[in-house]
Amino acid sequence: MAGNSNTPNYFNEMFSGDGVRPPYRGLESWSNDMPLELRSLKQSEAEALFRRIGITFAVYGEGGDPDRLIPFDMFPRVFSGEEWRKLDRGVKQRARALNAFLCDVYNRGEIVRAGKIPGHLVYSNEAYERAVAGFRPPGNVYSHIVGIDLVRTGPDEFFVLEDNCRTPSGVSYMLENREIMMRMFPQLFRENRIAPVENYPRLLRRTLGSVAPLKCEDEPRVVILTPGHYNSAYYEHSFLADMMGVELVEAADLFVEGDFVWMRTTEGPRRVDVIYRRIDDAFLDPLCFRPDSMLGIPGLMNVYRSGGVTIASAPGAGVADDKAIYTFVPEMIRFYLGEEPILNNVPTWQCAREDDCGYVLANLKDLVVKEVHGSGGYGMLVGPCSTKEQIAAFADKIRENPGNYIAQPTLALSTCPTFTKEGIAPRHVDLRPYCLVGDGMIELVPGGLTRVALTEGSLVVNSSQGGGVKDTWVMAE
Repeated sequence: MAGNSNTPNYFNEMFSGDGVRPPYRGLESWSNDMPLELRSLKQSEAEALFRRIGITFAVYGEGGDPDRLIPFDMFPRVFSGEEWRKLDRGVKQRARALNAFLCDVYNRGEIVRAGKIPGHLVYSNEAYERAVAGFRPPGNVYSHIVGIDLVRTGPDEFFVLEDNCRTPSGVSYMLENREIMMRMFPQLFRENRIAPVENYPRLLRRTLGSVAPLKCEDEPRVVILTPGHYNSAYYEHSFLADMMGVELVEAADLFVEGDFVWMRTTEGPRRVDVIYRRIDDAFLDPLCFRPDSMLGIPGLMNVYRSGGVTIASAPGAGVADDKAIYTFVPEMIRFYLGEEPILNNVPTWQCAREDDCGYVLANLKDLVVKEVHGSGGYGMLVGPCSTKEQIAAFADKIRENPGNYIAQPTLALSTCPTFTKEGIAPRHVDLRPYCLVGDGMIELVPGGLTRVALTEGSLVVNSSQGGGVKDTWVMAE
């Protein structure tokens, strides 16, 4: 989300009419008693740690330093165990349905045959990869790391803003935020029972190992494929490789020979079984996708389709997190799982529909409009904080290509206490938990990436748009 809140009626996650809400009671005296000088010292210490460790994030299109620090707020966001149990169930339910959808549309397409989803939204979607139609990956798992973006509007009101089924980023910040908080405020962790998140790399390694191809004969060799150090999330790629104890590779480190993918090492070629790719589909294999790609491995897709290697997440998984497909996820849950959705979608208008488009054009000043294939907060219009000229220009874009846009109401996102120069103040937040899906297993660590809008009233939480991050606590019970 982006823009400015136009309503004061938002849910404060720490304070209610009865005072401090139970999950935050362990933080009340800590925050109130911290002198301004100590807070400034700790903030500087956190920034120094981020800089020393190398936690940076490139923001495309900006001048100056392309590798800037992500702003870190020391005031943690806290969930009770009961609140987290609902999120845990809802996120896992959604991840199961999304994977069932992918398995279906790349094979029989039963949900389309049943008339639950229009076929053109799937098969004419630019994220649908015909090169893998008819192929079933190990365990029928297409999206192995599912990042679900959640927003909160009340004590029990959580909504899914969007799904990320390709290569969701940010998990390194979840882990490093916790590490830095434990180093700076160890007494808080002695005084509060906080569920750990540090086992995520072990769970990720186990998840990737579980989907090794049938041709794998020994302990699966897992690698992380990165576009290189110019990528905005390169720190995360190297961090996860180090934490999992696997190799971080670029295209030049891998080659195809026979029925397998091999890694060049100083001791000779070593066979690779699972590739956790952090590059887009289009660049994976120049023989199958973009012929000008310098980031992929020629012949990779032939090995993948013949069962010689597993690619996580699968090529073509992006069709499940398209913003036009998003509106049908509740129907997927009913169709594949026979259950009612635990977490609701944000109400959404599809501009491809004539009636929806008319409503959106008539109410642009009150809506958030997004590109169907957009991400990172780019290509959006936030009506409540846009000028008449901006709204008029965006209306022309919608009329020119209505199928490229969806619209949603401007939600009153919940707020969490945040340290500012003026003191502690509420700032809007969202949450991205990371669900790991393997062969016969599904895991969700108790926490996630909380992104925070740092400007008063702003709804800009995306790191690529200047938002910051917080540690996310789940209270153990």
